[in-house]
Amino acid sequence: MRLLVTNDDGIGSLFLHELIFALKAAGHELYVIAPVTEQSWTGASKTRHRPVKSAAVDRGFGCPTWIVDGTPSDCVNIAIAHLLPTLAGAPLRLDGVVSGINVGFNCSLGFVLASGTVAGAWEGALHGLPALAVSQDVSEEVYNHLKERGGAPEGELLTTLKNTAAHAARLVAEIFPATPANSFTVHNINSPCPCAPDSPVRRTVPAQVQVPGLFSPAADDGSHRLLWGKIHDVSPAEPLTDIKCLEQGAISHTVLDYRRLGHD
Repeated sequence: MRLLVTNDDGIGSLFLHELIFALKAAGHELYVIAPVTEQSWTGASKTRHRPVKSAAVDRGFGCPTWIVDGTPSDCVNIAIAHLLPTLAGAPLRLDGVVSGINVGFNCSLGFVLASGTVAGAWEGALHGLPALAVSQDVSEEVYNHLKERGGAPEGELLTTLKNTAAHAARLVAEIFPATPANSFTVHNINSPCPCAPDSPVRRTVPAQVQVPGLFSPAADDGSHRLLWGKIHDVSPAEPLTDIKCLEQGAISHTVLDYRRLGHD
């Protein structure tokens, strides 16, 4: 298939690179566009109050690659409208958009709506395309190692990441051909750590969580800094939620069908 790949952790994320390698190994034709810098928790925002720059780059992926100094939504929108090549004078027809692999899970209502990874996929769905977002659960210690200290995945985490990427490539091949146009649906995949080649995939719903106290008290200059708050899970026992699925060591597959919003 012909796929557009994006993420919210930025073009330098090795989690993105592993996804690209897995999709290429599966035989897909790829076009990659990613933010210049990390755009986590930007949701589906688009850059409105300044011009956004795009540029072609060569990151050794063996496929057309661009960077954008904006959000994941900017990336996908700009790529489809302006950067993808044409065939016989007609716009290139994509078979879907894949976003990820995110560093950390994108589970629950508290995080799905804020996720730049999910938003990158959602922008594809807004263009009538099949869309999949994939995220890798990691511990807080590992997250800090990767994000704050600039560490790279290694050992068991690297093995898990490669397995997650392989699962994502397989799921794309299964889900996209079966997804009709204009479904306004994002398939949200969250992978446990560790993840094995035979890790099961289970259908889930977003957990119902409250995430209070995300900001620090005011400093002397009146500023508040984003912190990692405590999650209060108030989900009912059934059906299986994405968070509970990860706790059980399985891959969570949540179908986010936005056409159902407001329906009884």
